[in-house]
Amino acid sequence: MMEFSAYLSFQRLRRTIWFWAFLVFLLGKSGGVLSDSNYLVGLGSYDITGPAADVNMMGYANMEQIASGLHFRLRARSFIVAEPQGNRVVFVNLDACMASQLVTIKVLERLKARYGDLYTEKNVAISGIHTHAGPGGYLQYIVYIVTSLGFVRQSFDVLVDGIEKSIIQAHENLRPGSIFVNKGELLDAGVNRSPSGYLNNPAAERSRYKYNVDKEMTLLKFVDDQWGPVGSFNWFATHGTSMSRTNSLISGDNKGAAARFMEDWFEQNDIESTSADEFGADGLPRRVSSIISSPCHNHHELLELAASFQSPPGKPATRILSVARRVRNAFRQADKPGFVSAFCQSNCGDVSPNVLGAFCIDTGLPCDFNHSTCGGKNENCYGRGPGYPDEFESTRIIGERQFQKAVDLFNTASEQLEGKVDYRHTYLDFSQLEVTLPKQGGGSEVVKTCPAAMGFAFAAGTTDGPGAFDFKQGDDQGNPFWRLVRNVLKTPDKEQVDCQHPKPILLDTGEMKQPYDWAPSILPIQILRVGQLVILSVPGEFTTMAGRRLRDAVKTVLTSSGEFNDAHVVIAGLTNTYSQYVTTFEEYEVQRYEGASTLYGPHTLSAYIQEFKKLASALISGQAVKPGPQPPDLLSKQISLLTPVVVDLTPSGVNFGDVKSDVPKNSTFKRVDTVTVVFWSACPRNDLMTEGTFSLVEILHGKDTWVPAYDDDDFCLRFKWSRPSKLSTRSFATIEWRIPTSASSGVYRIKHFGAAKSLMGSIYHFTGSSSAFVVA
Repeated sequence: MMEFSAYLSFQRLRRTIWFWAFLVFLLGKSGGVLSDSNYLVGLGSYDITGPAADVNMMGYANMEQIASGLHFRLRARSFIVAEPQGNRVVFVNLDACMASQLVTIKVLERLKARYGDLYTEKNVAISGIHTHAGPGGYLQYIVYIVTSLGFVRQSFDVLVDGIEKSIIQAHENLRPGSIFVNKGELLDAGVNRSPSGYLNNPAAERSRYKYNVDKEMTLLKFVDDQWGPVGSFNWFATHGTSMSRTNSLISGDNKGAAARFMEDWFEQNDIESTSADEFGADGLPRRVSSIISSPCHNHHELLELAASFQSPPGKPATRILSVARRVRNAFRQADKPGFVSAFCQSNCGDVSPNVLGAFCIDTGLPCDFNHSTCGGKNENCYGRGPGYPDEFESTRIIGERQFQKAVDLFNTASEQLEGKVDYRHTYLDFSQLEVTLPKQGGGSEVVKTCPAAMGFAFAAGTTDGPGAFDFKQGDDQGNPFWRLVRNVLKTPDKEQVDCQHPKPILLDTGEMKQPYDWAPSILPIQILRVGQLVILSVPGEFTTMAGRRLRDAVKTVLTSSGEFNDAHVVIAGLTNTYSQYVTTFEEYEVQRYEGASTLYGPHTLSAYIQEFKKLASALISGQAVKPGPQPPDLLSKQISLLTPVVVDLTPSGVNFGDVKSDVPKNSTFKRVDTVTVVFWSACPRNDLMTEGTFSLVEILHGKDTWVPAYDDDDFCLRFKWSRPSKLSTRSFATIEWRIPTSASSGVYRIKHFGAAKSLMGSIYHFTGSSSAFVVA
């Protein structure tokens, strides 16, 4: 907390000092868009990387997918838009699988303690990008934390802390500014993974659309009156499943990668003017460290320099050292607010980034169209990403495609947002919501939603991550054996069976209350307005057609007022809490994975449309809406079976941070080579290194000055943690650096930061370095 407060004080001071010197220059770098500001705009970003060891990952529900390292760090990115003397809204984008009701509750409690009623559930939206490579255990309902062995306090705390701090940063950064909106098609970043379900929608409706997934990206460009562009947020629908169900490295997947690429692109673009050298040979932005020229030496001189730096013994370090040595250290950034770029999730329910299609891994043939099976079984049917069989490459490519489209939209954004800042929010009990539907031939009928339940096809998984046993998608019957297993937990009554029909119920989660609630009943819905932009905050994963129907219904209400003829309506998926999927009535009938995971029955989408239309009407008329029933706070009831770290040890005569496996002596590597170093280490759960780094690549400047070049935030650097056996007190950190094509020639070394736990419970921070080597 002291580090964060010091950062804020330093930031305010440096802005005052540099204001006059940089005003004219930076206004001239606003991308050619200068205008009178009509809002206060502030952005913030903070590290939310959870435990990189021992914790099950959230998303695939695969018990064997346990975190054991880091691909790149996760962040909470926030924007605040305020009328100078009026309303304000907050939107937070999380590099996490989804938002959590409990996390939202606790963040709002902290905001109330700090700011009073300035930020509440009404005007704060917290949304997840849906990466399936982040630590789990932070949701409060049992069905979502079974695979993580219950609640994981570390996962929960780092999210609450990081969200709060990103909002504080955005609040501290509020300054006069303008916002521009732009839209464009991105064609090659998502395919429909349940096309048979989509085809069950009416042909006349499908004929209105060119594609069976949404291809449109909507982007906001934030321009500070003083500093010029300070950020961008965009919404685009594609799943965070480029990283597979067997991956064990924490990763923001394709959207987290895109955000890092764009932030680095802007940082570089802000240092030097845009040129043909802006991107490396791999299409990604060159790292800033590679732009700063290093002294020229011939190869022999470089080898001599490298030979003078052999791996030293591991030594004690301070917690702050890991933060201070980060490449993107806040104190080292330019004297202006850091650029924040977020790639937000939308109606991604049936959209996969595995764009090559789904194939059987045993035969290489396409999977069965209706059931996504291979020989009648789901386990061998997998979607292929564009980098197949390399999931890291698929993640990079899908991230790069989103990044490149966002850059294009950012550079050409010209439509300015103008008008009110407003919001509406309510809680609804989706277990018993009455919905009025029109009847064919006239009149109407009243139907109801149901208590939550999951169908048999839920257990089949998807082509992004298949399930197990003999479950399959498209199952509207179930089978006797699994019904017997189900009945041990809870037998659904006839009313529930009829309500959920044609879904065969596998888990009657909405009526399972022991030891506490298995699934949510009370859900939030929310509309945020900034001028002609309207954000629909939904607490789940809407399929393509479900999202289209919701957007169209809300837009019809808005345009009827005459005030919103040019409204841009976007869906922010997985926001404020999580309640799985929402399909159309017709897709529900097919009972593929998405339909089986639509918790509240066949009329779930109709309920959302009805209630969002009410919110939209209230927004137009200026009427207040009832808050609705409050969701439960189940923190005091949480159970955790995850064992704590007991102690970390090394062999006699070995220090934490010692190199176990070094680079070869007098070694020279080429770009695209991989450098691997193994250190004696300790469990990463001892210190998450928040806003710091476990791994660092340094380049030698001069004869003895080591400069940070790459760290945990870089796509090219991987931190892998392992034990020789499950119960061992010893562990290793393997750091792999895939040398980018944009890396400068020179002398490099790899460092590791860690923290070990003693038997008495104290934490010992340490660091170690490899021998130096040459990149030529």
